[in-house]
Amino acid sequence: MIHAENLSVSYDDVDALADVDLDVDEGEFVTVVGPSGCGKTTLLRTIGGLQEPTTGTVTVDGDPPEVAQSAARLGFVFQDHTLLPWKSAVENVTFLRRMAGKDPDPAGARDLLTTTGLDGFEDARPSELSGGMKQRVAIARAVHLGADVLLMDEPFGELDEITRDEMGVEILRLWRKNRKTVVFVTHSVPEAVFLGDRCLVVAADGDADPAANGSPGRIVAEFDIDLSRPRDESVFGSETFGAQVARVRGALHGDT
Repeated sequence: MIHAENLSVSYDDVDALADVDLDVDEGEFVTVVGPSGCGKTTLLRTIGGLQEPTTGTVTVDGDPPEVAQSAARLGFVFQDHTLLPWKSAVENVTFLRRMAGKDPDPAGARDLLTTTGLDGFEDARPSELSGGMKQRVAIARAVHLGADVLLMDEPFGELDEITRDEMGVEILRLWRKNRKTVVFVTHSVPEAVFLGDRCLVVAADGDADPAANGSPGRIVAEFDIDLSRPRDESVFGSETFGAQVARVRGALHGDT
């Protein structure tokens, strides 16, 4: 589904990513974790066709990202919900489909909002919604687009811990129902472990040193997440979950 080979990205004098090889299978949920400035967002933007690679290649289902993007096969969810303030929740959800020339399906949009816990708020404006509610609308909008791939960049970054946990459960419920291919960037190791089939650790150099200055980001470790599905909040207290989190944290901090 997603294939990157020998991918490097540079901005002026800054090398953001180097020598990235990546494969994401159809229907897989892959999380990407790493310190600030290590290139996680650059990787996501390059997969999504928002950033040109300096060297190497990226394809989405065999096509260049810009082709997949123009065909509305890529959906984005960012930390900033980017909702249109003058539109209701359901109108925001259908907006991207309208822009892509697809049938907006308001009934389907309302069903999605109900699935994400917004029953009764379908006609509310963004100013009437909490931060978590706005992100639910943004996620429903991306799913409603009908894209094959969802690229999610710290979508819960501004939410409190309890709401983040709730949103994680909502995301997994939607994913089970729609089985999209997901690449999810986060700073939170527990979140990365809870959500993913597989977790990639990105760091600023080959030794996984988050303090490295000016080094390009690389994938320095990769973990299959050994937790059964479906998952809910009960997973957080399990010994297996704690062990998985410890493994990822160890790689993130360069432990051997």
